[in-house]
Amino acid sequence: MTVYGLLVFDNVEELDFVGPWEVFTVSARLRGQADSAVLVAQHSQPVRCAKGMRVLPDHTLTDHPPLDVLLVPGGLGARQTEVHNPVVTEWIAATAARAAWTMSVCSGAFLLHAAGLARGRRIATHWRHQDALAALGDVTVVRDARYVVDGDLVTSQGVSAGIDSALWMVGRLHGRDHARAVRRTIQYEPAPPYLADEPLAG
Repeated sequence: MTVYGLLVFDNVEELDFVGPWEVFTVSARLRGQADSAVLVAQHSQPVRCAKGMRVLPDHTLTDHPPLDVLLVPGGLGARQTEVHNPVVTEWIAATAARAAWTMSVCSGAFLLHAAGLARGRRIATHWRHQDALAALGDVTVVRDARYVVDGDLVTSQGVSAGIDSALWMVGRLHGRDHARAVRRTIQYEPAPPYLADEPLAG
């Protein structure tokens, strides 16, 4: 059984954790609920996300089950508040030491850096924050990949790239055919309109 733990905090970017949550929970359903996913926060009160969504954590930092996969999302709260919160960064470091995999989405990479996990590693983050993350030092920011796997650390660029990294993760754990089944179930077939290199229709 794989237990996915997704950290949430005030001003977390919604899609950073909701996208992977969809992948992980659909994966669990296709496996007959052999796996589970839980939301973990410092406190048990509802968390207000960056765009106003409110979510209720399943567990706090002190009462969650052992996690096989830890996912750290980004958002304003990650890079402006939680990076200065030793309770959270120390929990990330301790939990990652026991987990098989640690993941981040977008500016969640700043929390991994603050926890000491990203230092000396190759990591990805949102394009707007690549220079700021590189300036922290002792890290190689990969700018041309939606997600990067470095040992037991998986980091991804902004928001929707977290879905890509989550699909890679369920494929790594349960096989490529399973990951393809998850992708088909959630109908994740990106075909965005208004691509930057396309002329706008009249």
